[in-house]
Amino acid sequence: MELLKLHVRVTFSLMIREISTRYGKRPGGYLWAFVDPVAHVMIMTVIFQAVSRVPALGSSFPLFFATGYLPYMSYTSMQSFVAGTIKANKSLLSYPIVSPFDAVVSRYLVQFMTSFLVSLLVFEAVSLENHLSVSVDYSKIVGAASLGSLLGFGVGLANISMFTRWPLYEQAFSLMMRPLFMLSGVFFLPDSMPKPFADYMLYNPIVHVIMWFRTGVYPEYRATGLDIGYAGEFAAVYLIVGLVLFTLSSREIREERF
Repeated sequence: MELLKLHVRVTFSLMIREISTRYGKRPGGYLWAFVDPVAHVMIMTVIFQAVSRVPALGSSFPLFFATGYLPYMSYTSMQSFVAGTIKANKSLLSYPIVSPFDAVVSRYLVQFMTSFLVSLLVFEAVSLENHLSVSVDYSKIVGAASLGSLLGFGVGLANISMFTRWPLYEQAFSLMMRPLFMLSGVFFLPDSMPKPFADYMLYNPIVHVIMWFRTGVYPEYRATGLDIGYAGEFAAVYLIVGLVLFTLSSREIREERF
């Protein structure tokens, strides 16, 4: 019990440090976490309004893009933030009281709370700007965002070891991530694509996260092909693989071999 309390105190202290380090030294602080997704939504709105009169769902382009970008961001920002944990906290790991896993958990919690807060603010901003009355099923959007963050956590955890052991893999992973934005259904409905392309896209677990998220905002959206269990299994496998790789590398992390 005492050991658990110690880990909780250390994790909480690391969370405070992460928040102050990440946002405290920037002008505007947390405001930048809100500006980034809003800017993406506005840019995509301008581009696609030029070629289409109505979005794939509803009547608001900003709302449609927000329901694609926010769950996508819950995965990408999480995996990137978690993967950089050891490099960002290297000096603290020389203290016996601080474990590498405490640092990883603190980063996960900070990023999850930030993504959740930003998502709420973006929804409010889009609704007010477009004078929309949005009926949101928060159980679905929180569930989808949580699933996306857990998938990102598992991938980021695995990449901590993979990036440091094989630098070439880090470059390859970065290249693979670039087309992911285009292939995850952020600005279109994957189930509206012609076959067999729609079937191929459903192999991407992030597609299911985004589809699930959108069902919480658009009650009329049927989300043909949505398989929450598939995305959950994918996240569970990555979490297990990530934990195994991270545990096997814990001694090297402590001894600064990375």
